[in-house]
Amino acid sequence: MSGEEQIGDAGGKGGRLMDWVFRNVAGPSQTTGAVQGGSRQARDGWKQDLERRKQWSREQRERKRAEREGRRAAG
Repeated sequence: MSGEEQIGDAGGKGGRLMDWVFRNVAGPSQTTGAVQGGSRQARDGWKQDLERRKQWSREQRERKRAEREGRRAAG
């Protein structure tokens, strides 16, 4: 076993070769446009959904505010 070359290092990083491969071939993932989606249609759908959710939240806040004011006026 002493004649065999160690593969990787003690830290589990894979050594210099794997480090080079990761940095130059595999590399970190690209995230450009990942949140909105890849196409114009996907981005537009995401924006419309977000706007619908915001509108629903506004309506719920208004409803709760009206209920509170109604209770104050009645009480």
